[in-house]
Amino acid sequence: MEHAKVKIAYIGGGSRGWTHILMRDLALCPELSGEVYLYDIDLPAARLNEEYGNWLQKQKGVLSDWQYRAVKTQKEALKDADFVIISITPGGLKLMGQDLKIARKYGIIHTVGDTVGPAGLMRIMRTVPIYSGIAHEIAKICPKAWVINYTNPMSACTRIIGIAEPSLKVFGCCHEVFSAQNFLATLAKKYLKCPLPPRQEIKVNVLGINHFTFIDKATWKGRDLLELVKKHINQKNIIRKYTKKEIKKENNFFTCHYQITFEMFKRYGILAAAGDRHLAEFVPWFLTCEDSAYRWGVDITPIEYRLKVYNASPLLFKKRILGQEKFKLTHSDEEGTDLMKALVGIKPLMTNVNYRNEGQIENLPKGAIVETNAYFSKNSIRPIKAGRIHDGLYPLVMRHVCNLEMVVNSVLKGDKQLGFHAFLNDPLCKTSMEDTWNMYNEMLNANKKYLKLK
Repeated sequence: MEHAKVKIAYIGGGSRGWTHILMRDLALCPELSGEVYLYDIDLPAARLNEEYGNWLQKQKGVLSDWQYRAVKTQKEALKDADFVIISITPGGLKLMGQDLKIARKYGIIHTVGDTVGPAGLMRIMRTVPIYSGIAHEIAKICPKAWVINYTNPMSACTRIIGIAEPSLKVFGCCHEVFSAQNFLATLAKKYLKCPLPPRQEIKVNVLGINHFTFIDKATWKGRDLLELVKKHINQKNIIRKYTKKEIKKENNFFTCHYQITFEMFKRYGILAAAGDRHLAEFVPWFLTCEDSAYRWGVDITPIEYRLKVYNASPLLFKKRILGQEKFKLTHSDEEGTDLMKALVGIKPLMTNVNYRNEGQIENLPKGAIVETNAYFSKNSIRPIKAGRIHDGLYPLVMRHVCNLEMVVNSVLKGDKQLGFHAFLNDPLCKTSMEDTWNMYNEMLNANKKYLKLK
């Protein structure tokens, strides 16, 4: 069996989620071993993850050898790194909550608020100086490393690194397409009367931008799965109106009822590959008021929930370390270890990725970060040609490509008006121009630690 020893620099190494997923998957990956250096602005959180990762290595079922080390500086983490993984919350959850609160004051509802909408755009803006700084340091210390981004806004983060340091090898990973494959697998099981296929057997053509990604071809063993989607949505009670009471009773902010996905499929003939809570924010029709979100089967993820999970997680991890909670080592559905194995030359992989447009989507600008399939092999990513964004969807997708460029450039140039133009162009900003201007300025003031625009 081929084997590679690598050093991973984890920026955001105090993460409560992605870091632990990676630790589990690395522990179950016999082809890779090495060191993971954890850097986070919250050093105690990184140190807890150091303890957790090294504890994990002693558990039953571990197949590889990894050492975790929390470090005080980003420079120390990056030295001699083969891979740089970035998973942060730009500005922190409290600032995210402030943006959501300001938008709501002006009648604008976000179901997520980390990619588009006023809160998403402001998150992009404060990410520019943060990610530009990270990019410059990577280019200086470990310029040959592969940079893997998990942070939202995915397209913006990946694009910012490419603008700041064009020579860096950077791509972004998102699991929304995996969920779409899993959904299509359930349709195959239901209508083809077969065992549930693994999602990896569901072959899809992916095209779009992150969280606004579409599938225009989907097959399993030669069977057209989009035909099954058509059949499915014509079944009784598959498409219906939901109530706030129903949604709140579920007590799960992440359940997807596919009502927006099905509505878009009916109107455009193409399957959205992101969950409804993301999809709703990219178009002007589904978040006209709070009740409209519930009508489409979507709950609104409150910042209080995010803060509660964030604050409660360390105690959970400490209980595991102390043996006060049962723990079973299992592999996640993420592909981080598979991507690294491909890039070091052990086993190639084809999967969806967020990557600069080199022509894989014909009618989107070169250099824009797009989401398509790509072939990963030794020190190489080769995007797979996906075709064109369909005519009806093109104006919707291009609107967000333009907005991302505007807000990024507004920060790089210190141009306040350019950022405002992006706010005016966002589909959730249905307020008056005066109210949008006031909201924009309130958000800028809340983000003044990161932004100084004239």
